[in-house]
Amino acid sequence: MTLLCAGEAFEDLVFFSLDRLPELGEEIKTDHFTATVGGGAVITAVHAARLGVRTGVISALGDAAVARLKKEGVSVTNLRKPREPHAITAALSTGEDRAFVTFNGVNAQLEGRLAKALGRPIPPKPAGRRPSHIHLCFYPHDCAQWTRLATRLRQQGVTTSWDFGWNEPLTSDRGLTALFDALDFVFVNELEARLYTGEATLAAALPHWRQRQCITIVKQGERGATWIAPDRDIHAPARTVRVVDTTGAGDAFNAGFLAAWLGGRSPAQCLAAGNKIGAASTRQAGGI
Repeated sequence: MTLLCAGEAFEDLVFFSLDRLPELGEEIKTDHFTATVGGGAVITAVHAARLGVRTGVISALGDAAVARLKKEGVSVTNLRKPREPHAITAALSTGEDRAFVTFNGVNAQLEGRLAKALGRPIPPKPAGRRPSHIHLCFYPHDCAQWTRLATRLRQQGVTTSWDFGWNEPLTSDRGLTALFDALDFVFVNELEARLYTGEATLAAALPHWRQRQCITIVKQGERGATWIAPDRDIHAPARTVRVVDTTGAGDAFNAGFLAAWLGGRSPAQCLAAGNKIGAASTRQAGGI
């Protein structure tokens, strides 16, 4: 395969097009609901496969997720053992904001299993073929372990990217910057770009990201996205769409970006592809 997505998977229960989020103790009723599969690894893999990329997922998956991924043409490595409960997320979404409640289930044991599976040597590719890319999307509890793994993958000719999401405890791990530098791409949104640098504004955070050896992609929603590298910044504006639900839009962006990058496109074209797929994903409920 060309792209392997590794991370958490969920059964997603999505309540969308809400006028507002409920107050504490309040119940809001809606006719807008969908049940689907989600999680960064699943959403990115499905969108990439639809764009023609040969894609696989390694995760702990429920039966519905396995069936849907196979239907989408995504190869599956399922790390969930029999009778282990899969993870479930309830998402409440307005046009501008969202909130989540998650039952973690088997995902509590997933990181160790991913490290073991991804730590196995990858067979060499035939001459002339582009090396594989591994996209990771979960909270790493041991950055040093994943830095070593990413370094070994690079030595095997495998490129890597990571979408860490919003994880405040991660900021106290002293090995975080070394992990950034071991990756080819780091995907963050504006709030995450500030969180992982300890800065109050995006403008103040950007110099920190320019010092990193990885390329940082800052997803800025309706303001587009920016490629941050030590030698240059490149910005691409977003498309204007009528938003139904933003669940999974960032993961869809990652798919569009990586599909373009694996196809040899320029940085500006990669950003534009990410913006296009991310925007399109907001026009219907659910990440896929």
